[in-house]
Amino acid sequence: MVHDHSSQPRLSPSSYEEDITLLLAPRLAYFAGVARHEHVTRAAQEMGVPQSTLSRAMVRLEHDLGLALFARKGRTVSLTPAGRTFLASVERALGEVERAADSVRADADPSAGKVAFGFLHTMGSETVPGLLRAFRADHPRVRFTLVQNYGEAMLERLRAGELDLCLTSPVPDAPDLVARRLDEQRLRLVVPDDHRLAGRRRIRLAEAADEVFVTLEPGYGLRRITDDLCAEAGFTPRIAFEGEEAETLRGLVAAGLGVALLPPPAVARPGVVELTVTAPRAAREIGLAWLDGHPDTAPVAAFKKFLLSRRGSLLPD
Repeated sequence: MVHDHSSQPRLSPSSYEEDITLLLAPRLAYFAGVARHEHVTRAAQEMGVPQSTLSRAMVRLEHDLGLALFARKGRTVSLTPAGRTFLASVERALGEVERAADSVRADADPSAGKVAFGFLHTMGSETVPGLLRAFRADHPRVRFTLVQNYGEAMLERLRAGELDLCLTSPVPDAPDLVARRLDEQRLRLVVPDDHRLAGRRRIRLAEAADEVFVTLEPGYGLRRITDDLCAEAGFTPRIAFEGEEAETLRGLVAAGLGVALLPPPAVARPGVVELTVTAPRAAREIGLAWLDGHPDTAPVAAFKKFLLSRRGSLLPD
């Protein structure tokens, strides 16, 4: 192995960590191969690279580190104490890379890969379990990471690459996202069962202008819809409680602490009456969103196609 004294000066201790990584990472597998065989020619044959390439890579690696990793005798090499120490860490690092590669290949497997799927809390008790059951009838081995959250938080996780797809409301309109409207869900005015309006079946929202409301916190899509509908009805709601989950709000209504605009429950709750709102039209659109330009793995593509095929029949009757 011939030393190349023309290589660039080695890194100083003050060099950035990312610079060290860029310099060393491409040579680590070469180093492990030479260390395993203790012979440059045999290592080059196993790895399918020219012997000269391998020799130069080892010289540059030692130069950049500023120490000798091998003691040399012709084509035969043996590790120095520093080389043995370095090899132990290199083998751990290469093992982690191999495990990471196996993991992402497994997640992309067409029949048994993984989908990271986000959805609104209000869709967790009935809608999403039904969708997953129907999808897995034809894709029984596909795995899911499920995330329940409010709309804006899910969109941020889409942008961060933590989710592949999400069901959300309102349907987002953003240049970095693709969104498709799938269905519409009517909202009801929920009142305590001993409320003055409890004997009604239908109501104009303006008739609730003097009521105290319980709502989701700002930032939730349903809160924005509630504020917009009340404004359209000619009033600003007086809000007594803000929460993070629709069924908690239903409980607050049952306790007589206010009224709320909510989607239908999966199971009827005692203590409340749910009134149809006739004006303004009270509904929220449910849409599917994903990151524009983001390539889909096979399982994500299959689940996306399945969800889009449910347009108009996404929600249970």
